[in-house]
Amino acid sequence: MKNKKNIISQYPRKIEKELGEFLNKKFGGSVKIINPSVVPQPESITGKSTSKKKTELLNFNIKPKELIDYLDHYVIRQAKAKSVLATKICTHFNRIRHAKSSEEGILKITGNIKSNILMLGPTGIGKTYLIKLIAKRIGVPFVKADATKFSETGYVGGDVEDLIRDLVREADEDIELAECGIVYIDEIDKIASSPNVIGAQVSRTGVQRALLKPMEETDVDLKVPHDPVSMMQELESFQRTGKRSKKRVNTANILFIVSGAFSELSEVIKKRLSKQTIGFGSTLIKSQNTQDLLKQTKAQDLVNFGFESEFIGRLPVRCILETLTEKDLFDILKMPNNPVILSKRLDFTAYDINIIFTDDALNLLAKRAYKENTGARGLVSAVEEALLVFEENLPSQKITQFVITKEVIKHPQTHLKKLISNKDPKKWNNLYETAFNDHKEYISTYLKNNWKTFSIRHGLTLSEVRCDMVAHYFCNHVMEIKDAIKRIKKFHDSIKKIELEVSKSYDLNIIFEEDAVDFLIEQFIQHQASCEEILTKFYDNYYDGFNLVREKTGKNRFFLSKNALVNHKTYLNELIRKEIT
Repeated sequence: MKNKKNIISQYPRKIEKELGEFLNKKFGGSVKIINPSVVPQPESITGKSTSKKKTELLNFNIKPKELIDYLDHYVIRQAKAKSVLATKICTHFNRIRHAKSSEEGILKITGNIKSNILMLGPTGIGKTYLIKLIAKRIGVPFVKADATKFSETGYVGGDVEDLIRDLVREADEDIELAECGIVYIDEIDKIASSPNVIGAQVSRTGVQRALLKPMEETDVDLKVPHDPVSMMQELESFQRTGKRSKKRVNTANILFIVSGAFSELSEVIKKRLSKQTIGFGSTLIKSQNTQDLLKQTKAQDLVNFGFESEFIGRLPVRCILETLTEKDLFDILKMPNNPVILSKRLDFTAYDINIIFTDDALNLLAKRAYKENTGARGLVSAVEEALLVFEENLPSQKITQFVITKEVIKHPQTHLKKLISNKDPKKWNNLYETAFNDHKEYISTYLKNNWKTFSIRHGLTLSEVRCDMVAHYFCNHVMEIKDAIKRIKKFHDSIKKIELEVSKSYDLNIIFEEDAVDFLIEQFIQHQASCEEILTKFYDNYYDGFNLVREKTGKNRFFLSKNALVNHKTYLNELIRKEIT
């Protein structure tokens, strides 16, 4: 026991000495250590707050179908990929929720098996976008890294465990929440060893082996060796508590998702299939395209490609993504939530310029992007190239509206001169109004086709009138559909608060009928009305009449329709005649 005390008492001095030598070597004598014991110590914060995200995770109840429906509003095609990802990820987090909320959950199954996922597909088809959407919807910490940044010595000066430390930072230092996060590693095919290359193989296989334990289950120490900041934090903690802090993250519930283009894997698969079909009745493997070949991927193909069998064994779920066609690229641009068009609208909105894309313009942009053969990434390049000259020149002009048509994209300089000259403003205004109404009609139809899903998700019944309202608001503001619905929902909730405020202030039970609620929402949208203004107008227009009816009949519950709001005098006269005379 005495020896143990001596070791503990010497421990801070040892850290101070090592840290002092490091700082002296790094900065000379300009930086010195002050022992924390002589510096006033801030009061330690005890207790552990429960974050909102952690509470949501414990209440996790998203079903695979719900997650697929969510992804359908952001991602074109990829039905199989959405199915695999949504099913396995929902099951993974529902298992975590079940384990944390039930007594049976504390009984751990020997040989923890995680549904880590391997995604295969060409570049630019939205692999990263899919995972980011899922992480955002679920509300768990998420980190992304490229496998090419790993080396034999580690990842950006550390090791592969730095990914777990990054996850803790994403979780605001909440270790328990970080232990339920997602680690996504892209370009994983780049760390496969090649039988024809000499030199870099040790590094590649070394990275694969370094990932084995975190992908299965291991404890990762948050203290980074030879990091002066970590050493100082540990010294300060020891001085305050007298104990060595051992903050570790267990990776048992951290889901690993890896992806890559695997452009040469099809040749490996073709070679295997050719060997299996030698002889009479064999099929012609050459007739199969890359996509069809990837769908036949087996574990042995990935091993032959250059992966360790143990590494592939840690990735039991495989997901093949489809190559995008020209029509798919058009559909991506046409989707209300697509970030390409929304980002470009935001660029011009920053200069107070509203832009609208016509369908023929989107078709031409999709055609140009398809020729680049970089998937959805080509869309960004096509849009930027087409609109750069307008983005440069229009902010200096007194132009607030701009319609992007096929002709505008084909002959940018000609149309730029016409816009700047402004010889026929009525023509441009009519063109913008037509394009705006067409776009609003498309968004409204989209909402009506999905009204049930949106209504359940946002707690607001989307009637046809409200679908039109959301569409109008969406077209006038740069945002995603969900945010436009949330805005209308906020207006709806404000009207319910007005009902409560009338009851509280005037002791009158006022109920706005649905058409009246919609009418008031329009006042919020079109006239920027406030709750105070509506309450004031209510008092001026209705209080005396309702109070008279209450005094004469004792009735204090009144229903207000849209007609009652538009023609309050007629409404009150009929009410008084009916109730009193």
